[in-house]
Amino acid sequence: MFAKSFILAAAALAQHAAAAAAVSGTPEGFAADVTGGGSAAAVTPTTNDELVSYLSDSKARVIVLSKTFDFTDSEGTATETGCAPWGTGSGCQLAINKDDWCTNYQKDAPTASVTYNKAGLNPIKVGSNKSIIGDGSKGVIVGKGLRLAGSKNVIIQNIKIENINPKYVWGGDAITLDTTDLVWIDHVTTSKIGRQHLVLGTSASGRVSVTNNEFDGKSDYSATCDGQHYWTAYFAGSSDTITLKGNYFHNFSGRTPKVNGNSFVHAINNVWSDSTGHAFEVDEGGYVLAEGNVFTGVKSVIESGGAGAALAITSSNASQCKSKLGRDCVPNSFSSSGTFAGSDTSVLSKLGSSDIPDAVAASSVKTSSAGYGKI
Repeated sequence: MFAKSFILAAAALAQHAAAAAAVSGTPEGFAADVTGGGSAAAVTPTTNDELVSYLSDSKARVIVLSKTFDFTDSEGTATETGCAPWGTGSGCQLAINKDDWCTNYQKDAPTASVTYNKAGLNPIKVGSNKSIIGDGSKGVIVGKGLRLAGSKNVIIQNIKIENINPKYVWGGDAITLDTTDLVWIDHVTTSKIGRQHLVLGTSASGRVSVTNNEFDGKSDYSATCDGQHYWTAYFAGSSDTITLKGNYFHNFSGRTPKVNGNSFVHAINNVWSDSTGHAFEVDEGGYVLAEGNVFTGVKSVIESGGAGAALAITSSNASQCKSKLGRDCVPNSFSSSGTFAGSDTSVLSKLGSSDIPDAVAASSVKTSSAGYGKI
């Protein structure tokens, strides 16, 4: 009896390990062809150094995160003179003088002493052909983000990234893409980040799918001094196509996202809620098609005066999509929110015929499956 019980327990553990090592679901949208680490044997890092090594090497890998990796104090602290562009109140973010930002762009701001963890400014490099998968709700990275530069074919799924110098602008980003292609970010939670939760830099980030994530803007510090994060997502690449589906953005005050450069965003069935500022900021070179999204308690859905192009779907213009998508688009929904000004149908020309996910009615969109630990 004991032997049988032992065998059954071992089999259950093996089954759990196999499940944790497998990517869940299928990517949708522009990064639909991503395979990540493919069928590579899974590795499970146990130390910070192992995690960094597995992520940054040149091998195709499936990397399973089954614990919290805390980098907060791993590289010591720095105390410098920064600035206070948004005030010196207890809830106001200060700024690190990174690349002389305070010196060159905030000359009138009062100076301020800043003490930050250096690890936050030194993200973990992620190589090509990687699947980064969290085991249940165990996969957490603290104090340091991920940077994909020159990387292709990467899946990041079911992890949490948190507490990267939240008091300081320029304190670090959660996930950075620059000169990439085929990246799928799915069921990730980001929280308490100094600068951007997600940033696609000025070089081409290529085909990107961002699905079922939670971007949590609640923080003790913000540039608007109200506990709502301003720097949430910035899409600025020179040739980027981004599918944004099923995500939950909340407690933010601006740039959620900012879109410019030469970036097209297809925003489908996302939820934006509880914002004291604006969600979209669409500037020159930015193109946005927004359908089936939910805006609840968002003061300004899109910042006025932007030089980019947006098409926000309503019941009156939904049929304009059919010739390009093969279906009508789905109207957005608004509750205690501003309006979404955007009627530029030229954005439809940015869609590829095989890159179009399905959309459900806004009334069916929920937040309960967004973020890590939800698959």
